[in-house]
Amino acid sequence: MAERLRNNAMYAIPDDVELSTYRYIIVAAKRARQLQNGARPFLPTTSKKPTVTSMEEVRRGLVKYTDLLQVKAGELPPE
Repeated sequence: MAERLRNNAMYAIPDDVELSTYRYIIVAAKRARQLQNGARPFLPTTSKKPTVTSMEEVRRGLVKYTDLLQVKAGELPPE
């Protein structure tokens, strides 16, 4: 049972105040779509599922994104 919990923790949504769960899901979904359309993964993976790969990439901070609401509010400089 402990091993199953450890494996599930690897795919869990990060619980971070700075990164909302909603934002994590949206970014991972967009990255999964890119992978489905032929983009190369940032990580070597044995998984054939783009959703699993994209979730791991987002969790590790390999997928860069900009929150447009923060840019409009002047909190972040535009890139």
